[in-house]
Order: sequence, then C-alpha cells, then structure tokens
Amino acid sequence: MESFFDKVYTIVKMIPYGKVTTYGRIAELCGSPRSSRAVGYALHVNPYPGIVPCHRVVNKEGRLAPAFAFGGMEIQKALLESEGVLVDLHEDGLYYVNMEKHRW
Repeated sequence: MESFFDKVYTIVKMIPYGKVTTYGRIAELCGSPRSSRAVGYALHVNPYPGIVPCHRVVNKEGRLAPAFAFGGMEIQKALLESEGVLVDLHEDGLYYVNMEKHRW
C-alpha cells in the first residue's frame, strides 16, 4: 500500500512545468484535505530532489516557502522563474506567485 508521502510525491510529479499548486490542494488530491502541513513536511524531506518538483508547491496565497528545503526561498524563486513563472517581491519581504495565472 502506498504511503501518504509516496502519494504526495506521485501527485507533485504531475504538476506541469510552469505551474504551481498549494499544499492544501496536494492534501486534497491525496484524500486527506486537512493534511497540508504533512504535505509540507513530506516535501521538506523529499528524497527525490530533481525528480519530485517540490519547488512548484506554494502556500494558498501563492507565497514561496521561506525555508525551502533545497537552498532557501531564492532557489525556489529561481527554479520557478526558469519555468516562466512570475514571482513578485511583496512589502513583507517575501515572494509570491500570481495564483490566477500559474495555478494548476
């Protein structure tokens, strides 16, 4: 039987190039809609960097992860921008994706 983390990795691999989705949406697709934090943890310990594109997962407002596990927020920003995703710096000093434009 597939573990919750394996379900997360399978679904995240489906996010198309140039698109993003939220931790909550991944949790819903895994059948556990209240498990967005567990999704975040699964991605934080992702054993398949480069295969599971965890940089394509953001919070519900489109905010990038301040503690992105694979090099920090600047790395997540660069990975998204390399795929054509527009990332804006907001007044709070954090980066956000336009979810209307880039949501999967």
